[in-house]
Amino acid sequence: MFDPALVALQALLEPARLAALIAGMLAGMVFGMLPGLGGVAAVSILLPFIYLADDYAGLALLLGAISVVYTSDTITSVLLGAPGSPASAPTAIEGHALAKQGKAASALGVGFLASMVGGLVGALVLLVAIPVAGPIVLALGTPELFMFALVGLYFASSMVGPNLAKGLAAACFGVLLGVVGPAPAAADFRFTFGQAYLLDGFTLTIVALGLFGVAEVVAMLAAGGGIAQERSEIQRWGDGFRAFWQRKWLVLRASVIGVFGGFVPAVGASASTWVAYADAMRSAKDKSRFGRGEIRGIAASEGANNATIIADLVPTLLFSVPGGPAAAIFLGALFSFGYYPGPRMVSENPDLMYLIVWSVALASVLGAAVCFAATPVIARLTRIPFAIVAAPLLLVMVLGAYQATRDVGDIFLLFAIGAIGWLMKHAGWPRAPALVGFVLAQPMEQYFWLTWQIHGWGFLARPGVLVIAALILVPLLVGLVRRSLRVETSVGPVKPADIQVEKPLAGLILASLMTLAFAYAAWEMIGFNTDSRLLPALAVVPGLVFSVAVLAGRLRSGIDGFDPGFREPAYLGAIILYAVGVWAVGFNLATVGLLAWMLFGCAGMRPIGGTIYGAAVFGGIHGLFHLMQYAPPAGALIDLI
Repeated sequence: MFDPALVALQALLEPARLAALIAGMLAGMVFGMLPGLGGVAAVSILLPFIYLADDYAGLALLLGAISVVYTSDTITSVLLGAPGSPASAPTAIEGHALAKQGKAASALGVGFLASMVGGLVGALVLLVAIPVAGPIVLALGTPELFMFALVGLYFASSMVGPNLAKGLAAACFGVLLGVVGPAPAAADFRFTFGQAYLLDGFTLTIVALGLFGVAEVVAMLAAGGGIAQERSEIQRWGDGFRAFWQRKWLVLRASVIGVFGGFVPAVGASASTWVAYADAMRSAKDKSRFGRGEIRGIAASEGANNATIIADLVPTLLFSVPGGPAAAIFLGALFSFGYYPGPRMVSENPDLMYLIVWSVALASVLGAAVCFAATPVIARLTRIPFAIVAAPLLLVMVLGAYQATRDVGDIFLLFAIGAIGWLMKHAGWPRAPALVGFVLAQPMEQYFWLTWQIHGWGFLARPGVLVIAALILVPLLVGLVRRSLRVETSVGPVKPADIQVEKPLAGLILASLMTLAFAYAAWEMIGFNTDSRLLPALAVVPGLVFSVAVLAGRLRSGIDGFDPGFREPAYLGAIILYAVGVWAVGFNLATVGLLAWMLFGCAGMRPIGGTIYGAAVFGGIHGLFHLMQYAPPAGALIDLI
């Protein structure tokens, strides 16, 4: 056990890999502080850069970001009262109330230290889980691994949002995106529409950035204004250390709760944080302060959410079942480097497993230290208009998408999926199941094809399969019984920040599009070979049923138009117009126009300052193109490089 751990530590401390870990940590901190973005956006943005170095450095880059997102979003939650992620909502409630009372230093200090402890507890659990769970994983066959993937997909669909049909339809849509391109078991190219661009299928970078990043940038651009309205002063850090030490056992207890939340795929930090918060309230002698500035709420919330996001990696690494969207992207990165979580990784790559443990532990400690040092500066920068941040952020997304095939189609696809993600957000469809379905499509198809060839439908009678299937059937039956008896329960599906109050017209448009997409896919796959349509059929048939059910429900509920004051469609249209501009006149001219619109039109910058900042952003993006060793896209009508 200790030899691979020491080898992994030595490998991580090599300068290039340590630099990658720190770079990922800093990126994760920045995205954690931006409300609505968080870990998924951070990992998505970094995904194109993981291939610039070796596999260990690339994975360390992602792990650095994953480990500190819930540490840095404490700053946003306390100073602004806006949770940087849904799991930080309790921190925002209690922390911002304390900040208004002049106790921001105590709130932030407890939050940072509790986050660090939660991350270290999560890393310790990873360390223990590897040797303990290894023999169990080695005993699993392809039928059991396929069933675990189904369980993860079901949990991702059923535990986020109140509408199960929407969650399952979103998961089926993700699987459908994942099977576009070549079939691994037969000589078929599926759902390519005769386009050479689609012969290799979609890339994880484009799907992740489109579903999550574009929609959030559009929303925050349309909201306008600055990140904060008032300046917050930070001082007396010693108060935070003392407050943390007085509640150290509460933090440890919350971290354990977070670990158990991470073990259950797709339940994650949003649920475990509220469970830990409820435990802190239950164990408090004076409950009257909760909601008005109670430091115990911050200690419990931050200890739980950081432990959860690290513990999310346990089912990801041992069973190929992502614990959440960020873990799903990390799983895709493992696949791209040729690592397959489960039996092969446990037996053949123990050094990689321990490198992951060391990465999250080191990033958790360094992240807390950097947050302490950076908070006073950040507090003075929170009044800048978001459009100033959105300009380089959107360009980095474009660069990340373009590196997939270096075709302008990458940029169109990014914004097309971004439009779908935006519709999902406003139609009340969870986006996390779609991302998890996309990531799991490839391993699910491999496992299912092998299972079908060896066992046929007889695999359903295997004891391990029946036990794993019970993880789906038992909660489903219990839920049906409770509904039929009308039993009210305080524990239910979690509504994360990526699900808004449904806008009826958006719901109608999305349900109609999904119904048409699944109907076309059902007709198209009739011409596939038998082996090529095994997995598509598992996604298309139920996806069509669920989409029709959602569409019927939407029609029964009636349809209203968009709120006249709702500005997001115009901003989405402007960003899509930018993609058309890149195709027509090339990256340079289109980007100059985009920067001018964002900096002068949206952010209201002065001519000289906006020009200097825009030139710096433009030069920085070109520097990234040079670093990744390819040229920006040229225009079809005007070729200006």
